[in-house]
Amino acid sequence: MKQIKLGLLGFGTVGGGTANILNNTLPEIERRLGGEATIEIVQVAVRDLARQRAVDTDGMQMTVRPMDVVNNPDVDIVVELMGGTTLAKDCIETAIRNGKHVVTANKALIAEHGNELFKLAKQHQVMIAYEAAVAGGIPIIKALREGLSANKIEWVAGIINGTGNYILTEMKQPEADFAEVLKTAQELGYAEADPTFDVEGIDAAHKLTILASIAFGIKLQFDRVYTEGISQITAEDIQFANQLGFEIKHLGVASRSENGYSLRVHPTLVPQSVLLAQVNGVMNAVMVSGDHVGPTMYYGPGAGAGPTASAVVADIIDIIRAEEQSDAYRVPALGFAQEKLEDAPVVEIDEITTAYYLRCFAKDNAGVLAKVTSILAEFKINIELLHQEPSSQNPDDATLVMITNAVKETALNKAVQALESLDAIDGKIMRIRVDSLD
Repeated sequence: MKQIKLGLLGFGTVGGGTANILNNTLPEIERRLGGEATIEIVQVAVRDLARQRAVDTDGMQMTVRPMDVVNNPDVDIVVELMGGTTLAKDCIETAIRNGKHVVTANKALIAEHGNELFKLAKQHQVMIAYEAAVAGGIPIIKALREGLSANKIEWVAGIINGTGNYILTEMKQPEADFAEVLKTAQELGYAEADPTFDVEGIDAAHKLTILASIAFGIKLQFDRVYTEGISQITAEDIQFANQLGFEIKHLGVASRSENGYSLRVHPTLVPQSVLLAQVNGVMNAVMVSGDHVGPTMYYGPGAGAGPTASAVVADIIDIIRAEEQSDAYRVPALGFAQEKLEDAPVVEIDEITTAYYLRCFAKDNAGVLAKVTSILAEFKINIELLHQEPSSQNPDDATLVMITNAVKETALNKAVQALESLDAIDGKIMRIRVDSLD
């Protein structure tokens, strides 16, 4: 029986989960490999050698130097689970040059440096597997890259950050406060001490970059993803959206357009009739629309020791199965041969066409609504749904909530600027994009 020896970079939540799966499920894994191979963790790079581990580490050599693992001649596959884009990148590049395959859960590294890393791996005829980098235990990479390969993908839309989804779910409570809900998320371990990557959409943008590349066969372009967070969303917005038949979700959306591709992460009103709108708490879900299969949805836990380690181990199994194949018969890292990836244009957010949710405070006087509709009409914007009620903040104001027709964002921006210049409008107008996902 062939012995496949692993070297782990990082032994935190996911590293420990990976070891736990291998310790407890190895007979089943070996059966999947046809009894031809077994897997063993031989070396692990950690930050603190003295730290107590919840997982059996017998037989594992521990080191505080990641390069020891990467340069270990006994290691066949390097599993990178430490995160970051500096040391992790150096380690992976060295592993590739040493002829070692790589499994990683590092979405930032793939999104920002994947183009060069995949090119280097191809030159050295080794594989980089990264299923765990997007949506944890949901096998969305494999589904997009292989299961849907007969389709021209039209669009991908997903809830791909559990922290943001948890916050928006909890804010359904009346008078919920973003800061308080975030604090609770941190106490429960759903949010980091510095939650910027999650609540401002950077984490989701890394993941969307990867999904878009696989879906459309384009180069990874993280720096072109429009990114907007959820910190300005209020419980009032969520309640108004519910009254109008929508849920507010923090979505990553990638779609084709006439002059390129749209890559964007932002709060979005989604009709309650769409399955994605019913995904709550820390769960993730991704919808994919292909020209032959139509819309499909993939749902599950997007983080955690078990789900993410499940994806890591599945990648290890895939590499072992494909190792004997020539590079020509392996599934390309991004689903398309590297030389066939398009350096495609990404459409600026101002050129995107969507419907909009608008909320504003207006003087509760006769003729104000007529002024609002008149200005919108100047920019060919129609009000599809309207809700009006007395303002809870000022007895002289009314709260106006509108859903518009689909309009180019440049026109919407001009209309909002004109509305905010009216004496009858108090303060800034809240706007959130609306997507029917059909």
